[in-house]
Amino acid sequence: MADTATTASAAAASAANASSDAPPFQLGKPRFQQTSFYGRFRHFLDIIDPRTLFVTERRLREAVQLLEDYKHGTLRPGVTNEQLWSAQKIKQAILHPDTNEKIFMPFRMSGYIPFGTPIVVGLLLPNQTLASTVFWQWLNQSHNACVNYANRNATKPSPVSKFIQGYLGAVISAVSIAVGLNVLVQKANKFTPATRLLIQRFVPFPAVASANICNVVLMRYGELEEGIDVLDSDGNLVGSSKIAARHALLETALTRVVLPMPILVLPPIVMSMLEKTSLLQARPRLLLPVQSLVCLAAFGLALPLAISLFPQMSEIETSQLEPEIAQATSSRTVVYNKGL
Repeated sequence: MADTATTASAAAASAANASSDAPPFQLGKPRFQQTSFYGRFRHFLDIIDPRTLFVTERRLREAVQLLEDYKHGTLRPGVTNEQLWSAQKIKQAILHPDTNEKIFMPFRMSGYIPFGTPIVVGLLLPNQTLASTVFWQWLNQSHNACVNYANRNATKPSPVSKFIQGYLGAVISAVSIAVGLNVLVQKANKFTPATRLLIQRFVPFPAVASANICNVVLMRYGELEEGIDVLDSDGNLVGSSKIAARHALLETALTRVVLPMPILVLPPIVMSMLEKTSLLQARPRLLLPVQSLVCLAAFGLALPLAISLFPQMSEIETSQLEPEIAQATSSRTVVYNKGL
């Protein structure tokens, strides 16, 4: 009965959208094709759109109700595909898909850039003291851990100790590497003060990249021990694969290394050139605002590019997996959820 109602609702929406440029709406499905990099890039641009941070409580309720009406076949006439896609975008940006509870604004994916940019600016401040280095690395990893926890897969109970373990590992590795590299640079007498300052600006990247890898491995180590679910082309569960889990963690770790690269490497290069301009030399007070804009631009470009590298539902040939997995299906390939 519910399937018939949904079909009728979909038919009504399709008729109302004959002249619309938006693709036919599919409840719970991405608007853009995920088989191409461009499609994934467009999809993640929607996910991180900061405009959803300003959605009112009333607009959220309307969006949720519109999707419920579509699901139960009670959609009012004249609703367009564009309105349905917009409603789904709002719901997915604000509510956790498993708990259906609102995600705290700074920890939403749409809040990652606006709330994370001040931290990036702090990481890249010149002439940092030991205390400021520790503070900004700690704040960065704390923000990352909160975002990871707020957007976690909550379908299965996961002990909080796993997240604490990942958090502590990330903080310790980030702080240790950043402080260690800063000490080495300070003791390198062959560098001129200008060269030393430039090198110090690149210190946050290896610290953050290594901490990100540490965070992924520690928080998802259980997947390597137990495996992750792999599905056939029809969405049927084939089994649990440790090899697929290794692929998933490798792809996620690579993404976490690529992500901070433009954010923490490009701004120092750009700022080292801008600081030589007569405008900034005559107005040193503009240095911080300009650096903030440069970091914001780099962050806004890097985030969707990095998370678009691999499909969230990745494909792997069954011949590469455990023999029992290959024997359990006739499909040449299976898919698994890589995670973000």
